[in-house]
Amino acid sequence: MLSSLAMAAWPELIAAQEQARERVQAGGGEFKSFDKDSAGEIEAIAAQIIPSTDGPGAREAGVIYFIDRALETFARDEREAYRTGMAELQKKRLEMFPGSAGIAALSDEQQKALIRSIENTEFFELLRTHTVLGFLGDPRYGGNRGKVGWRQIGFEGWMAYQPPFGYYDAEVSGEKE
Repeated sequence: MLSSLAMAAWPELIAAQEQARERVQAGGGEFKSFDKDSAGEIEAIAAQIIPSTDGPGAREAGVIYFIDRALETFARDEREAYRTGMAELQKKRLEMFPGSAGIAALSDEQQKALIRSIENTEFFELLRTHTVLGFLGDPRYGGNRGKVGWRQIGFEGWMAYQPPFGYYDAEVSGEKE
């Protein structure tokens, strides 16, 4: 009976999974860990870590959606680090650029100067790690939208390596040269 019930629900499960995957690829939808303003601030920093100079960067890869999803799942215990790190960063921003509206509103050079001032902090290391993971990770986890990160490094998406045919294959099969 349970297998019949599971089989009946299978199309709905597949449809729900496909809808979730499409939302991630399209840009994510609503944030769960951030409000829209916080997401914009973190995205601005991530876009400086992996800029869009020679190709797509963190913004185009949707890294902010990966970070948001990470803080809801495997990195849940790092939420507080983001809250305190961003509060300290905003304080630093106001010290360096009085009257500025936010990190995302700073010029490119001002954002770089702000990031340089925190580059040796634990928060920056955490954010940098999450940015790289979001840029190069499997797209189903929220980042690497359109596999732009993989294309940047020439990765084709194969998760297994098979060595080319060679003399050792002949030895294993019993053939001799």
